[in-house]
Amino acid sequence: MTVLGPGGRVATRGLSTQDRARLGRRAQLLAAASVSYNAIEAIVAITAGATASSIALVGFGLDSLVEMSSGLIILWQFRHRMPETRERTALRAIAVSFFALAAYVTVESARSLLTGQGGETSRVGIIVAAVSLIIMPALSWAQRRTGRQLGSATVVADSKQTLLCTYLSAVLLIGLLLNATLGWWWADPLVGLVIAALAIREGRDAWRGEACTCIPSLGEPTGAACDDGCDDDGSNTPPRAEA
Repeated sequence: MTVLGPGGRVATRGLSTQDRARLGRRAQLLAAASVSYNAIEAIVAITAGATASSIALVGFGLDSLVEMSSGLIILWQFRHRMPETRERTALRAIAVSFFALAAYVTVESARSLLTGQGGETSRVGIIVAAVSLIIMPALSWAQRRTGRQLGSATVVADSKQTLLCTYLSAVLLIGLLLNATLGWWWADPLVGLVIAALAIREGRDAWRGEACTCIPSLGEPTGAACDDGCDDDGSNTPPRAEA
Protein backbone atom coordinates (compact mmCIF):
# COMPACT_ATOMS: atom_id res chain seq x y z
CA MET A 1 0.00 0.00 0.00
CA THR A 2 1.11 3.57 -0.65
CA VAL A 3 0.69 6.48 1.74
CA LEU A 4 1.57 10.16 1.77
CA GLY A 5 4.13 10.68 4.49
CA PRO A 6 5.11 13.76 6.50
CA GLY A 7 5.74 16.91 4.52
CA GLY A 8 4.04 15.56 1.43
CA ARG A 9 6.63 12.86 0.82
CA VAL A 10 5.37 9.68 -0.76
CA ALA A 11 6.19 6.34 0.78
CA THR A 12 5.46 3.38 -1.48
CA ARG A 13 5.30 -0.31 -0.79
CA GLY A 14 4.60 -3.14 -3.21
CA LEU A 15 5.86 -1.39 -6.38
CA SER A 16 8.87 -2.75 -8.23
CA THR A 17 11.24 -0.51 -10.18
CA GLN A 18 9.70 -1.76 -13.42
CA ASP A 19 6.17 -0.98 -12.19
CA ARG A 20 7.14 2.52 -11.13
CA ALA A 21 8.80 3.17 -14.49
CA ARG A 22 5.74 1.89 -16.36
CA LEU A 23 3.33 3.99 -14.31
CA GLY A 24 5.62 7.00 -14.65
CA ARG A 25 5.51 6.68 -18.44
CA ARG A 26 1.72 6.38 -18.31
CA ALA A 27 1.50 9.51 -16.16
CA GLN A 28 3.58 11.40 -18.71
CA LEU A 29 1.45 10.19 -21.64
CA LEU A 30 -1.74 11.28 -19.86
CA ALA A 31 -0.15 14.63 -19.02
CA ALA A 32 0.88 15.11 -22.66
CA ALA A 33 -2.67 14.29 -23.81
CA SER A 34 -4.07 16.78 -21.29
CA VAL A 35 -1.65 19.51 -22.40
CA SER A 36 -2.52 18.99 -26.08
CA TYR A 37 -6.28 19.00 -25.57
CA ASN A 38 -6.29 21.94 -23.17
CA ALA A 39 -4.10 24.03 -25.48
CA ILE A 40 -6.73 23.70 -28.22
CA GLU A 41 -9.59 24.21 -25.76
CA ALA A 42 -7.98 27.34 -24.31
CA ILE A 43 -7.49 28.97 -27.71
CA VAL A 44 -11.06 28.25 -28.82
CA ALA A 45 -12.70 29.19 -25.49
CA ILE A 46 -10.77 32.43 -24.93
CA THR A 47 -11.30 33.54 -28.54
CA ALA A 48 -15.02 32.75 -28.40
CA GLY A 49 -15.32 34.33 -24.95
CA ALA A 50 -13.61 37.54 -26.05
CA THR A 51 -15.84 37.74 -29.11
CA ALA A 52 -19.01 37.25 -27.03
CA SER A 53 -17.71 39.26 -24.03
CA SER A 54 -18.36 36.18 -21.90
CA ILE A 55 -16.45 36.22 -18.62
CA ALA A 56 -17.41 32.63 -17.86
CA LEU A 57 -16.14 31.41 -21.23
CA VAL A 58 -12.89 33.35 -20.93
CA GLY A 59 -12.50 32.01 -17.38
CA PHE A 60 -13.08 28.51 -18.70
CA GLY A 61 -10.36 29.06 -21.29
CA LEU A 62 -8.00 30.34 -18.61
CA ASP A 63 -8.77 27.24 -16.55
CA SER A 64 -7.68 25.23 -19.58
CA LEU A 65 -4.36 27.11 -19.45
CA VAL A 66 -4.10 26.24 -15.76
CA GLU A 67 -4.71 22.59 -16.59
CA MET A 68 -2.15 22.80 -19.36
CA SER A 69 0.42 24.21 -16.94
CA SER A 70 -0.45 21.43 -14.50
CA GLY A 71 0.28 18.85 -17.20
CA LEU A 72 3.57 20.55 -17.97
CA ILE A 73 4.45 20.41 -14.27
CA ILE A 74 3.81 16.66 -14.31
CA LEU A 75 6.10 16.27 -17.33
CA TRP A 76 8.78 18.36 -15.58
CA GLN A 77 8.49 16.32 -12.40
CA PHE A 78 8.77 12.93 -14.08
CA ARG A 79 11.80 13.95 -16.10
CA HIS A 80 13.72 13.67 -12.85
CA ARG A 81 15.30 10.35 -11.89
CA MET A 82 13.46 10.53 -8.55
CA PRO A 83 10.23 12.42 -9.35
CA GLU A 84 8.95 12.15 -5.77
CA THR A 85 11.63 14.66 -4.72
CA ARG A 86 9.82 17.30 -6.79
CA GLU A 87 6.39 16.48 -5.34
CA ARG A 88 6.02 19.43 -2.96
CA THR A 89 7.28 22.03 -5.44
CA ALA A 90 4.96 20.69 -8.14
CA LEU A 91 1.93 20.81 -5.82
CA ARG A 92 2.67 24.40 -4.79
CA ALA A 93 3.01 25.44 -8.44
CA ILE A 94 -0.36 23.88 -9.27
CA ALA A 95 -1.93 25.67 -6.28
CA VAL A 96 -0.59 29.07 -7.35
CA SER A 97 -2.06 28.61 -10.83
CA PHE A 98 -5.46 27.89 -9.26
CA PHE A 99 -5.31 31.03 -7.11
CA ALA A 100 -4.33 33.21 -10.09
CA LEU A 101 -7.32 31.92 -12.05
CA ALA A 102 -9.68 32.56 -9.13
CA ALA A 103 -8.45 36.13 -8.69
CA TYR A 104 -8.96 37.07 -12.34
CA VAL A 105 -12.41 35.49 -12.69
CA THR A 106 -13.65 37.00 -9.40
CA VAL A 107 -12.66 40.54 -10.39
CA GLU A 108 -14.17 40.26 -13.87
CA SER A 109 -17.39 38.64 -12.63
CA ALA A 110 -17.87 41.31 -9.96
CA ARG A 111 -17.26 44.05 -12.54
CA SER A 112 -19.86 42.53 -14.87
CA LEU A 113 -22.49 42.26 -12.12
CA LEU A 114 -21.88 45.82 -10.91
CA THR A 115 -21.99 47.38 -14.38
CA GLY A 116 -24.83 45.19 -15.66
CA GLN A 117 -22.86 44.16 -18.73
CA GLY A 118 -23.35 40.49 -19.60
CA GLY A 119 -21.97 38.33 -22.36
CA GLU A 120 -23.57 37.57 -25.71
CA THR A 121 -24.73 34.18 -26.95
CA SER A 122 -21.85 31.91 -27.99
CA ARG A 123 -22.68 28.76 -29.96
CA VAL A 124 -18.98 27.92 -30.13
CA GLY A 125 -18.78 28.12 -26.34
CA ILE A 126 -21.75 25.76 -25.98
CA ILE A 127 -20.07 23.22 -28.27
CA VAL A 128 -16.73 23.50 -26.43
CA ALA A 129 -18.40 22.97 -23.05
CA ALA A 130 -20.37 19.96 -24.33
CA VAL A 131 -17.29 18.29 -25.85
CA SER A 132 -15.27 18.87 -22.67
CA LEU A 133 -18.08 17.38 -20.61
CA ILE A 134 -17.62 14.15 -22.57
CA ILE A 135 -13.81 13.95 -22.67
CA MET A 136 -12.72 15.23 -19.25
CA PRO A 137 -14.34 12.57 -16.99
CA ALA A 138 -12.51 9.72 -18.75
CA LEU A 139 -9.18 11.54 -18.68
CA SER A 140 -9.59 12.43 -15.01
CA TRP A 141 -10.37 8.81 -14.10
CA ALA A 142 -7.26 7.56 -15.89
CA GLN A 143 -5.07 10.21 -14.24
CA ARG A 144 -6.44 9.53 -10.78
CA ARG A 145 -6.04 5.77 -11.11
CA THR A 146 -2.46 6.14 -12.32
CA GLY A 147 -1.64 8.66 -9.58
CA ARG A 148 -2.99 6.41 -6.84
CA GLN A 149 -1.18 3.36 -8.20
CA LEU A 150 2.01 5.38 -8.41
CA GLY A 151 1.47 7.04 -5.03
CA SER A 152 1.91 10.51 -6.52
CA ALA A 153 0.02 13.38 -4.88
CA THR A 154 0.89 15.57 -7.88
CA VAL A 155 -0.69 13.24 -10.43
CA VAL A 156 -3.78 12.92 -8.23
CA ALA A 157 -3.94 16.73 -7.93
CA ASP A 158 -3.71 16.94 -11.72
CA SER A 159 -6.64 14.52 -12.00
CA LYS A 160 -8.62 16.77 -9.65
CA GLN A 161 -7.92 19.70 -11.95
CA THR A 162 -9.27 17.66 -14.84
CA LEU A 163 -12.31 16.70 -12.77
CA LEU A 164 -12.80 20.37 -11.94
CA CYS A 165 -12.88 21.02 -15.67
CA THR A 166 -15.75 18.52 -15.90
CA TYR A 167 -17.73 20.44 -13.26
CA LEU A 168 -16.90 23.74 -14.92
CA SER A 169 -18.01 22.40 -18.30
CA ALA A 170 -21.40 21.48 -16.85
CA VAL A 171 -21.83 24.82 -15.07
CA LEU A 172 -20.60 26.76 -18.10
CA LEU A 173 -22.96 24.87 -20.41
CA ILE A 174 -25.94 25.68 -18.16
CA GLY A 175 -24.98 29.35 -17.98
CA LEU A 176 -24.48 29.69 -21.73
CA LEU A 177 -27.76 27.93 -22.47
CA LEU A 178 -29.66 30.15 -20.02
CA ASN A 179 -28.18 33.23 -21.66
CA ALA A 180 -28.94 31.93 -25.16
CA THR A 181 -32.50 30.77 -24.50
CA LEU A 182 -33.81 33.09 -21.78
CA GLY A 183 -31.52 36.08 -22.07
CA TRP A 184 -30.31 35.75 -18.48
CA TRP A 185 -27.10 37.77 -18.91
CA TRP A 186 -26.32 37.60 -15.19
CA ALA A 187 -25.95 33.81 -15.42
CA ASP A 188 -22.57 34.35 -17.10
CA PRO A 189 -20.82 36.26 -14.26
CA LEU A 190 -22.49 34.01 -11.67
CA VAL A 191 -20.99 30.99 -13.41
CA GLY A 192 -17.67 32.84 -13.29
CA LEU A 193 -17.95 33.16 -9.49
CA VAL A 194 -18.70 29.43 -9.20
CA ILE A 195 -15.55 28.73 -11.23
CA ALA A 196 -13.54 31.00 -8.93
CA ALA A 197 -14.87 29.32 -5.77
CA LEU A 198 -14.03 25.85 -7.05
CA ALA A 199 -10.57 27.01 -8.12
CA ILE A 200 -9.85 28.42 -4.65
CA ARG A 201 -10.88 25.14 -3.00
CA GLU A 202 -8.72 23.02 -5.27
CA GLY A 203 -5.81 25.44 -4.92
CA ARG A 204 -6.05 25.25 -1.14
CA ASP A 205 -6.06 21.45 -1.21
CA ALA A 206 -3.08 21.34 -3.57
CA TRP A 207 -1.12 23.81 -1.41
CA ARG A 208 -1.73 21.69 1.68
CA GLY A 209 -0.87 18.52 -0.21
CA GLU A 210 -4.30 17.03 0.46
CA ALA A 211 -4.83 14.27 -2.10
CA CYS A 212 -5.97 10.67 -2.10
CA THR A 213 -2.66 8.90 -2.60
CA CYS A 214 -3.27 5.93 -0.33
CA ILE A 215 -3.73 3.05 -2.79
CA PRO A 216 -3.99 -0.72 -2.91
CA SER A 217 -0.73 -2.35 -3.91
CA LEU A 218 -0.57 -4.13 -7.27
CA GLY A 219 -1.43 -7.41 -5.62
CA GLU A 220 -4.66 -6.14 -4.04
CA PRO A 221 -8.09 -5.90 -5.71
CA THR A 222 -8.47 -2.83 -7.94
CA GLY A 223 -11.57 -1.55 -6.18
CA ALA A 224 -10.24 -1.93 -2.66
CA ALA A 225 -10.71 1.14 -0.49
CA CYS A 226 -7.78 2.78 1.23
CA ASP A 227 -7.37 3.59 4.88
CA ASP A 228 -7.79 7.28 4.04
CA GLY A 229 -11.33 6.59 2.83
CA CYS A 230 -10.72 7.40 -0.84
CA ASP A 231 -11.99 5.25 -3.68
CA ASP A 232 -11.10 5.23 -7.38
CA ASP A 233 -14.27 7.07 -8.34
CA GLY A 234 -13.33 10.05 -6.16
CA SER A 235 -15.87 9.30 -3.45
CA ASN A 236 -15.06 8.89 0.19
CA THR A 237 -15.79 5.87 2.34
CA PRO A 238 -15.28 5.51 6.09
CA PRO A 239 -11.76 4.34 7.01
CA ARG A 240 -11.47 0.62 7.65
CA ALA A 241 -11.31 -0.42 11.26
CA GLU A 242 -8.12 -2.10 12.38
CA ALA A 243 -8.43 -5.82 12.92
